[in-house]
This record gives sequence, structure tokens and C-alpha cells, in this order.
Amino acid sequence: MQAIDIPASLISDLVGVRQDIHAHPEMAFKETRTSDIVAARLAEWGIRFERGIAKTGIVASISAGSSKRAIALRCDMDALPIVERSGKPHASQHAGVMHACGHDGHTTMLLGAARYLSQNPNFDGTVHLVFQPAEENEGGGRVMVDEGLFERFPVEAVYGMHNWPGVDVGTFGVHTGAAMAAVDLFEIELSGTGAHAAMPHLGDDPIVAAGELITALQTVVSRAVDPGGSVVLSVTQVHAGNNLNVVQPRAVLQGTCRYFNPAMSQVVEERMRRLIDGLCAAHALKAAFTYDRKCPAVVNSPEPARIAALAAADVVGQANVKTDLPPSMGCEDFAHMLSAKQGCYVWIGNGPGDGGCLLHSNRYDFNDDIIGIGVSYWAALVRRCLPAAA
Repeated sequence: MQAIDIPASLISDLVGVRQDIHAHPEMAFKETRTSDIVAARLAEWGIRFERGIAKTGIVASISAGSSKRAIALRCDMDALPIVERSGKPHASQHAGVMHACGHDGHTTMLLGAARYLSQNPNFDGTVHLVFQPAEENEGGGRVMVDEGLFERFPVEAVYGMHNWPGVDVGTFGVHTGAAMAAVDLFEIELSGTGAHAAMPHLGDDPIVAAGELITALQTVVSRAVDPGGSVVLSVTQVHAGNNLNVVQPRAVLQGTCRYFNPAMSQVVEERMRRLIDGLCAAHALKAAFTYDRKCPAVVNSPEPARIAALAAADVVGQANVKTDLPPSMGCEDFAHMLSAKQGCYVWIGNGPGDGGCLLHSNRYDFNDDIIGIGVSYWAALVRRCLPAAA
């Protein structure tokens, strides 16, 4: 394949865009300013696009040649409710909101790909560039699919990319099969009769029961799940009042389950329900249990994964394309797009990070040194997927 040469002037411009977006982060479905930046650049470059998909989402389209084939490239735009402590000159100017996952970089790299592909249309077909809102917890990918993304913009495959701290700059990770886990969310409310803390025998104590339940839930993974399966069950929040001298009548546990095999979800839910019912019977409590299957696993299809690995090798060399990295138990709502279309989600090395900080750290910052690598990957992928006639 012909080398991808991204002009230094474009990379310099993109670094400025990335740092500007970083300084002005926006939460899910509120990415108005970010969307405006994307739209303004696309308009300036003469690239056609449509707005208002999943509220703040944008889809740009670039065509070349005569082929009717089409693929989609996707990025995410939203930030997280985190107080930034990076100390960077371009740190967040919005109190309590931060680009702690690199979506500012993802948006910028896809913008760069739009610019490069519009100027170098050496492919045959159509590329739809999807600027997705609300990846963090709000299911923007699902909303785009539900609103007819792939009916309005038909494609044969969809591709995504995420920066990955801890993986060297100049390296890609490409999985065949599972890349990131599914996520379920749960809430358990235990309720009984409250009492004075000095007279607990006059009431039921859901706090004591909650403590027992937290311990018992650890047996779900250790005893109910095949040891060869990858499942994580975590209680992440406990709420039981704020008075020191009251045995509260209510305690609430919330948490998450992560897995790759969809069958594990049912196993976990059923075992949790049995434990909750048994505990409530023992303590004379009532329970309300909700279990929400929030997002499926990110599972790459074999052929798109093969093409993605070849495109990555075009940019960084075969030795720097890692196909044996373990999948992550983190989740990604790109899974909703992969549930509708075949495709592949790759990791681009972000380096060690300042002080080793990882994704969702309040000290995290996207590494601007990888912007050119990311743009080159997108361009190489388009050439691989939609090769121009010889």
C-alpha cells in the first residue's frame, strides 16, 4: 500500500482543535459546542454532512469513484463528570466536567481523516464518518442505531477506535472476537422496620443484611460461574441514611456485572435473586431487585478485524500490531453498532500517560503525538476496505 503522508500543517491544526475541545468538555447529549466545531470544519472543507442524529450527532459522507460500497468510521464526543486535576494549560474550563477518556482526541482524529480523505479521494465507494454523542453511560450509539443510522447511511461494516494508555505509541491492538465486555447494572433495595440505634431489637436491620449480602455476592462469580468464563461482579455504591443514632429502615446496594458470554448474564441474575430472597427470609426483610442489561459486549467480526490489522500494519508495521492483547472488562457502546453491523474496534496506543494515569483518571490527557497515527490509520483502513480501481 502507498504510504499515508499526513501534512504537518494539518496535524498542527488538529492539535489546536483537540486542546480547544478538551478545554470545553460537554456531557452526554449536550455536546453542542463540540458538534458546532465539527460542523464548521466540515462545511469549511466542503464535506457534506447531516446534523441532529441522536440530538447532537453528526454524520459526514465522502464519496469517490463509482462503487456503491460503503463503510462507516465512528468516534465519540462526550466528556465525563470529573473534576480535572491534570494541570495542563488546556485543562477543562467547565467545573466538574472533563475529557478523561480521550473522546476529544477521537473526535479530532476523525475530523483529520475527513480532511485528508476529502483531499486524497484515492478509494472507490463512500465513507460515512459518524460523530457520536453520549458514549459514557447514556447509550448514544444505541440511540443512533434506533434512529435509523444504518437505514439512512447503509454500510457493509462499521469501524471504531479508542486510545489506550499503557500501550506504546506507534502500536495498535486488534482483537478477533471479544474486545470489551458487556455491562449490566443492578440495584437492590432492602427494607424493613427502623429503630433507635440503642434498641435495634425493636426493628429490622437492613444494614447488617446488606453487609452479609455484599459478602455473599462474591460467591456468584467464585461458585456459580464457570472458572473459564470471565465475569466481574462489583457492588459500587451503598446508601443507608445519614443519622448516627438510627437503624435505618432501608439500605440500597448498586453495582455492575461485566462479561463476554451473554449466557453469563442470566446465570448471574438468577444466582443474585436466590441470594437476595434467602437473605430477606432470614432477616424478615423485603427486597426490590432490578437488573438492567445496559450494553452488549464489543465483538469484532473476523474479516473486518483482519482488514483493520492490515491497515494498522500499513501505518506502524506488522510488528507493532498486537493481536494477542487480552480483552478489557470495560465496556463501550460501540457494541450497539456492532450488534447491527459487522465491524471492528481497535485500540491505538496512547503511551504510559503522565504518571501512569489511565482512562477516567482526573489527571488523564489524550496524547497529541498519536493524532497523526490515528488519522493515518483511518485513511489506510478506507483504502483497504474500498480499494480504488487499478
